[in-house]
Amino acid sequence: MSTQRWILAAAILCSLGVATTEAADAPRGPSGIDLAGIDHSIKPGDDFDGYANENWRKTAVIPADRSSTGVFLQVFEKAEKRNAELIKTIAASKAPAGTNQRKIADYYAAFMDMASIEKRGLAPLQPQLKAIAAIDSKEALAAELGSELRADVDPINATHFSTEHLFGLFVTQGLEDPSRSVPYLLQGGLGMPNRDYYLDTDKDMAGFRAKYQAYIATQLKNAGIADADDKAKAVFDLETKIAKAQESLVDSEDVHKANNPWSLADFAGKAPGLDWAAYFKAAGLDSQKQIVAWQPAAITAESALVGNEPLETWKAFLTFHTINHVANLLPKAYADASFEFYGHTLQGTPTQSERWKLALGAVNRDLGDAVGQLYVKQYFPASSKAEVQRMVSNILAAFDSRVDQLTWMTPATKAKAKAKIATTHVGVGYPETWRNYADLTIKADDPVGNRLRAEVHEYQHQKAKLGALVDCNEWWMTPQTVNAVNLPLQNALNFPAAILEAPFFDPKADPAANYGSIGAVIGHEISHSFDNTGAEFDASGKLANWWTPADQAHFKAATQKLVTQYNAYEALPGLHINGQQTLGENIADVSGLTVAYLAYHKSLSGKPARVIDGLTGDQRFFLAFAQSWREKTRDAAMRAQVISDGHAPGNFRAQTVRNLDAWYDAFSPQPGEKLYLAPDDRVRIW
Repeated sequence: MSTQRWILAAAILCSLGVATTEAADAPRGPSGIDLAGIDHSIKPGDDFDGYANENWRKTAVIPADRSSTGVFLQVFEKAEKRNAELIKTIAASKAPAGTNQRKIADYYAAFMDMASIEKRGLAPLQPQLKAIAAIDSKEALAAELGSELRADVDPINATHFSTEHLFGLFVTQGLEDPSRSVPYLLQGGLGMPNRDYYLDTDKDMAGFRAKYQAYIATQLKNAGIADADDKAKAVFDLETKIAKAQESLVDSEDVHKANNPWSLADFAGKAPGLDWAAYFKAAGLDSQKQIVAWQPAAITAESALVGNEPLETWKAFLTFHTINHVANLLPKAYADASFEFYGHTLQGTPTQSERWKLALGAVNRDLGDAVGQLYVKQYFPASSKAEVQRMVSNILAAFDSRVDQLTWMTPATKAKAKAKIATTHVGVGYPETWRNYADLTIKADDPVGNRLRAEVHEYQHQKAKLGALVDCNEWWMTPQTVNAVNLPLQNALNFPAAILEAPFFDPKADPAANYGSIGAVIGHEISHSFDNTGAEFDASGKLANWWTPADQAHFKAATQKLVTQYNAYEALPGLHINGQQTLGENIADVSGLTVAYLAYHKSLSGKPARVIDGLTGDQRFFLAFAQSWREKTRDAAMRAQVISDGHAPGNFRAQTVRNLDAWYDAFSPQPGEKLYLAPDDRVRIW
């Protein structure tokens, strides 16, 4: 199944950007640093990522079923193994019907029963396929499109949503009234990761387009649909038109362009073509007074396509995406074709993951809190939560002190920044309240139905929040997720239990390693409240300019220096990082590392750091940071990330150190070395 970064999520769910991969656990000395991974033949001032990680990279092997390998998913593997053990225990317990444990066991069993999946064929999708075949008018088409509207958050990466539906729903605080939740409508309708895959003139992209059209035809042929090649071309051509209608990632991240509350009547006038009354009624949104059009031009253009493109083309589009959406829950021919395109072609992954790994991911997606409750009870001690909470407090205090020390910021803006720090909601490990799955039906013999019912359950959960008072403590990730997130509208942070593991966090480790690794993660997420998006929201989560003109001008000038810095990085021959697209994450990396460093020194209480493994405290701090971002990635996956993601690849994130004066003191890079920046050229934001 294809996923795409929905832009609203990119703007208000600022995560670390973690991929799903595997890595071997490198041995670490008392310092908490992988000493063997360091390549002393590389000068730190030329390539700090290479210095910290190249010896590891020389021998690291990307598993055949993965697109990359690195430290992040060394930790992911630990969580994955634990989840497998939990589900094995649950399955053996024969829990009573209706309990969360039984739902988990039945969901997993249904996903794993390949013989039954093969036997059923397309039967589980026949109700949907028949409904599509029966569409005989544009009103009926609108009703079908509306009935498929979803709010499908992927808990592995909270910035991603299902993209195969024409539009997507996101429910969160209002931009102007953050006390209540409102609906946002977002662009969608693509089967490839984003618009660039359809429009970019690069030869690799042209190859992807040809293979995608062939893939559409393959799935239609698997389903026994007549004229599959012609219909595949029509579907591809329609998606190309949708891609041309969509806004870019950079444009969509501008929240000021997104603040477009439309009445339901406005949709008919501003976006003609789609029968909006039928659409919203089928979507269960017809009682809403307003819906925010996040990308108004795209919504208008996509609506026009509904009105102008042939009905049969839309029916072919819906048929393909109905199949594609659950391809890994269909017979082997469908699942293999899906992997061949999405896994092998787009990500470069040679081999499909074992079925049990896919099943674990699916259970965690659709019953995430049910698994999470068991996970934290078994694997996340109260002592770890308390220690991380202390680190968060230290880093928030360091950020507060840093604001006091800024010479460029006026007292009025400082006061607003400090108020925002003081009111930040921080969740560590797991939520205080858990999702209720009592009304979600899970059957041990219905994997497709389980998936579709879970999507509807999530959609209903999100809709139930509309108009209600906002819960600032709401979590957007499950405890077993290896990631972290900042929620600017909630002025909140989530640090799931699964990322609070070695080597990111080890309660027995040297503070330099903990602060350089998980401390920088914490600092990163805090800093998102003050990046180019977070800085647009005040302490209450309201979209409000709390900067003086002079302060805002300084901030934007500093961030543009960071854009230029990242634009110069070349991920693949001819493929450069987009500094504007990755700006928010790069600001958070620089600022987060800065405040984590200050918090580390505060934790020493004025005492000098010990030399361990021949490394000073500052050297350990910066090496821990760089080794946290070590990765080895297949070219296709690297290309996909650069084009589609707001996060720079890890090897470039490790070079963030070049902007901190303390790194120069620790490793003595010299003028003329590739990373060296003169003091005035170093980016200093917070």
